[in-house]
Amino acid sequence: MPDYPQMIVPANHVEPVPRRIRAMLGGEVVLDTTRALYVWEWPNYPQYYIPLADVRPGVLVDEKHPQRLRRGTANRHGLKVGDATRGESAWVYTGEVLACLAETVRFEWQALDAWYEEDEEVFVHPRNPYSRVDALRSTRRVRIELDGLVLAESSAPVLVFETGLPTRYYLNRTEVDFAHLVPSDTVTQCPYKGRTSGYWSVRAGDKLHPDLAWAYDFPTRQLSPIAGLIAFYNEKVDVVLDGERLARPKTHFS
Repeated sequence: MPDYPQMIVPANHVEPVPRRIRAMLGGEVVLDTTRALYVWEWPNYPQYYIPLADVRPGVLVDEKHPQRLRRGTANRHGLKVGDATRGESAWVYTGEVLACLAETVRFEWQALDAWYEEDEEVFVHPRNPYSRVDALRSTRRVRIELDGLVLAESSAPVLVFETGLPTRYYLNRTEVDFAHLVPSDTVTQCPYKGRTSGYWSVRAGDKLHPDLAWAYDFPTRQLSPIAGLIAFYNEKVDVVLDGERLARPKTHFS
């Protein structure tokens, strides 16, 4: 059993979304609904299924490609808004399907330029309503090492507890040894924390370990305690917590 909480929602679970959902393409609103559904296609997080009636008329381009999917039969569509086009971007469920999903559309997230819950942009995928992400200040002593090098050490970390992931340790920049860090061009996004402002690789001897550390200078307001702090993948470095060396967790980041 891992030492961090796991997702518990089964695949194909469906629930109503209590938030207004909108998405944009080419500067235009493609969908606007207060009747979206959460559909868990796998346990980690849901996707939005949007009522067909709440999709802007004329943006869906039928590609004449019916498909039998796990939740029923859907017709594949592209998107066109002005000069912006996206192929293989949406699946319209109109045939044999779970009753609650009839006349809904499942969009590919990356086919649209931006998604919003109410008036706040959401990145990567919908937020899981059963996930918690908490950033808590701590006085536990944390040391980060790699191949015998001490990369950072802190007695005032911020600990981030996120469902489905190991605890992350965010440290003040003054407690990080930048002599071993090499700036990277990598940028990632998180539905709960926002968009990263920087990544760093680690040079240990003659070896460069890519993208081991990151920071959010402007995280979402819920994660404001981590603003400007630096965290390392504990899957790829050694974490010593209160004098105890922790085993490296196994996740999809390993």
